[in-house]
Amino acid sequence: MESVANQISAKYKKKAVVDVRSGDSVKVHQKVREGGKERIQIFEGLVLRVTRRGSLSSAFTVRRVASGVGVEKTYLIHSPNILKIEVVKRTKVRRNYLTYMRELTGKSARLAGVDFDREAVNVVHDEAAEVEEAKIHEESLAKHDELAAKEAEEEAKEEAKAAEALAKHEAKSEAAKIEEQPKE
Repeated sequence: MESVANQISAKYKKKAVVDVRSGDSVKVHQKVREGGKERIQIFEGLVLRVTRRGSLSSAFTVRRVASGVGVEKTYLIHSPNILKIEVVKRTKVRRNYLTYMRELTGKSARLAGVDFDREAVNVVHDEAAEVEEAKIHEESLAKHDELAAKEAEEEAKEEAKAAEALAKHEAKSEAAKIEEQPKE
């Protein structure tokens, strides 16, 4: 018999998640909401630590250097805002928490890579996340098409105005030519 807490947490867990380990280089696809718009932001970096593996609150910390400044983000694996986690590179490490990587730069920050089956690790189909990603993509395409239609409509109006002005100008110039001709 499963406890009530485990039943509730199982309801919110994702069905399939990528096996993320310390020392992996990952791309995290995160859903970001800015005002009324949603977009997908990709954060790529080195996994420094993975905590509470197997639970609903399991998390991992990713570090990257952006413009000379180290940036660390901690993500919950089962968060609905995380659409996809993609393991790019797997390295050999002997610790779970790679704090020493914060002080290292350049060649000393390199880790020895390990061969792994990239397709087997990254093939995790979460239908809900894929549907959400497709929906966001379709919304952005629809907005783009709507803006393009508005621009085309405005351009057509400008073309019509220009053609009308040109026709008026030609009519005036024809009338001026007729008046200039000597009368017999």
